[in-house]
Amino acid sequence: MPVYNTSKYLMECLESIINQTEQSWELVAVDDFSTDSSHEILCDYARTDQRITVLKNDSKGIIGALRLAFKNSTGTFITRMDSDDLMKPKKLEILKSSLLANGKKHLACGPVKYFADFEIGDGFNKYETWLNGLIKSGDNFQEIYKECVVPSPSWMCYMEDFINCGGFAHDTYPEDYDLTFRFYDGGLKCIPSNEVLHLWRDYPTRTSRTDPNYADNTFIDIKLRYFLQLDHDNKKKIIVWGAGKKGKKIAQKLNEQNIDFEWICDNPNKIGHVIYGKKLLKLDDSIFLGSTQNLITIANTTAQESISATLRDNSLIKNKDYFFFC
Repeated sequence: MPVYNTSKYLMECLESIINQTEQSWELVAVDDFSTDSSHEILCDYARTDQRITVLKNDSKGIIGALRLAFKNSTGTFITRMDSDDLMKPKKLEILKSSLLANGKKHLACGPVKYFADFEIGDGFNKYETWLNGLIKSGDNFQEIYKECVVPSPSWMCYMEDFINCGGFAHDTYPEDYDLTFRFYDGGLKCIPSNEVLHLWRDYPTRTSRTDPNYADNTFIDIKLRYFLQLDHDNKKKIIVWGAGKKGKKIAQKLNEQNIDFEWICDNPNKIGHVIYGKKLLKLDDSIFLGSTQNLITIANTTAQESISATLRDNSLIKNKDYFFFC
């Protein structure tokens, strides 16, 4: 558990861990150069509970803290925790039981719920509903190029599988999304789950809201890099759908890597224009002549449904011939 200036919420977080129905656990908490009373709170708890180990980060940042915690951890299973969130009482018990029932090469996940001292925004509510729907069906990786499909930190896996997937060895942010792609690459299967196990606390200064490592452009970088590494068929032509911010970012990145592509959109003010050396084309059935892989950056859900129907009508297969990147 990385800890940085969360003293306001830390005691409640630690109590949620101590009060787990599963009592066979160790917590390795790494203070990431906090300037508030977080370190003192951790040490107070560690003095009364031998299952809690407190360390100070030796390299600034969440990834360094996670790496140090992992280096000092033992056990058969592993998960992570955020020091401003809360575990539901049966979280560890349910995740561990799921893994014991299904065996190695599985990833146990639990539905999540946002909470805050203010009204949760519509975007967060939609993400929560979408993500929990995937978790309940176990089809998380079907939508991996849209958003992070494994809720950090509401997951658990066998330590052996975690190590085989690279653990916290990578320096890529956002680290939870990068790890999700490595779970996907490692062939781990998500175990369906229905019960909310983790509570995400939202507040204005939460790291995911303020740290530039979690900006939209970093998510696009990860998506495209892993697509090219894991799912790209270089015998097929890439078609980028949409000329908004995300479409432009992908086009720019493909150009930088000298990867040829076609670019289509439905905006009459952009069709025919040349951006990044590529002429924007209007959707036409001739686009589908030959083998293609389509990267769709259009966020509107109604438009996505229409696009899916069009692609299926042309015998294209989801997550083989077309991928939703938003």
